[in-house]
Amino acid sequence: MRFESHSPEETFSFGERIGREASPGSVYCLSGELGVGKTVFAKGFSRGLGVTETVSSPSFPILKSYEGRLRLYHFDVYRIGDPSEMEEIGYEDCFYGGEGVSLVEWPERIRELLPEDAVLVRIEKDLQKGLDYRLITVGGREEC
Repeated sequence: MRFESHSPEETFSFGERIGREASPGSVYCLSGELGVGKTVFAKGFSRGLGVTETVSSPSFPILKSYEGRLRLYHFDVYRIGDPSEMEEIGYEDCFYGGEGVSLVEWPERIRELLPEDAVLVRIEKDLQKGLDYRLITVGGREEC
């Protein structure tokens, strides 16, 4: 699935739509360069899950958890040096526990830990189409 966004509001709305469709045990991998709008998408995604708290990038703590119709496990693994560090966080309970939904920013750093059925959400800029233009592609883990 491909979606063209022309504003942060459209990116938020698309994230909200994907969040509404999420089911327990799902893992979504959010990929894109710094400043591309991953946090805007994550905020929309969380709204789609019914989260009422303000969602921010979990950069320092690596994992933040939020309550909604499904629990959201929001990972930012940018600072992970080695995938084995994820064991300290208890990622397996989040990825394979089946009760919540995991959203992983910078999934490339822990590729080997991701479930086979993880969904990749890639956000890309194209400055020739405008400063706020984003191409958002949703596909399978193999594209990560």
